[in-house]
Amino acid sequence: MKFSVDKKDKYTVFKLEDEKLNTLNAPKLKSELVILNAGGAKNVILDLADVTFIDSSGLSAILIGNRLCKNAEGTFAIVNLNDYVSKLIKISQLDTILNIFPSVAEGADFISTEAQGA
Repeated sequence: MKFSVDKKDKYTVFKLEDEKLNTLNAPKLKSELVILNAGGAKNVILDLADVTFIDSSGLSAILIGNRLCKNAEGTFAIVNLNDYVSKLIKISQLDTILNIFPSVAEGADFISTEAQGA
């Protein structure tokens, strides 16, 4: 699994650089999110700009990231979804649970607003 991590002051951007998030790489994403969380990252932006396909394992990994951040009293956001991924999340009704934004900047703005309100 290819990815990059960009740690900012108030949040961390985790950019998945694979086209697929499926049973082959979802476990690795889960463990990377756990490692980030254990390292103190409670606000995470998952950038899925390169991802064109997600299966149920991928959705599960995203939900784990969301739960880890919530448990740490932080915020988890997913950004840059393509049409397929966006439709799958809506069909799964995860759009009611997840913070979804069109760009990293908008996800970062949301996290900053959330942090001020806390």
